[in-house]
Amino acid sequence: MSSPALDLRQYMAQVVDPRGRKGKRHPLSAILTAVICAVLSGANGYKPIAQWLHAQTIDFWHFLGFTRRPLKYGALRNLLLVLPPETFESALMLWLREVHGADPPPETLSGISIDGKVLRGTRTLDQIALTLISAFDHESACVLRQHAVPAGTNEQKAALDLLKKLVLTGRVITADAAHCQQETCQQIVDSGGHYVITAKDNQPTLVATISSEFAALDAAFSPLPSEATAV
Repeated sequence: MSSPALDLRQYMAQVVDPRGRKGKRHPLSAILTAVICAVLSGANGYKPIAQWLHAQTIDFWHFLGFTRRPLKYGALRNLLLVLPPETFESALMLWLREVHGADPPPETLSGISIDGKVLRGTRTLDQIALTLISAFDHESACVLRQHAVPAGTNEQKAALDLLKKLVLTGRVITADAAHCQQETCQQIVDSGGHYVITAKDNQPTLVATISSEFAALDAAFSPLPSEATAV
């Protein structure tokens, strides 16, 4: 197999290896590239990833960078549990940006959705379920960034930290009513972005103000029928 341009393995080689010098049987870049390929193929856990990898051909193992039979489930799980997520995420996002192009031209706008989801299967008897807040790029259909929502805080506060790590110039941020807060909107505008955020009846004063603006006689646009068109 030939090496394509923007080789994912080269980007994964930039990730800091948490393993010591002893016991390194496989290149970290090969393992992480295999993990990404497995997840893109539908594997959704340590065991499915390992099973997917061992179902591939020897030629593909060699292409990824393995020089012997790949690691099994236990070793894969132990490695991923100690892998620094920040360096892995940065390397992956750099590859995605290079593949899809960096920032949009200044005359265009692209959409990013901010949303939080509870991860299924992460709740235990002594631990609440893990919630992730993610930034999803509409154009590339990729998750640009995602953070865990810390215990004792909420999705909106976690989104503020997430937005600080994104380039918002030329972006339109969309989000649900949980993010309809002044500090969130102000941060987006201050960072050069735009926003379209839902307002619901959990903020009745805001909804009433918005409704009155649309109904005003001098409104630039109103979804309500005017006296001239009313039947």
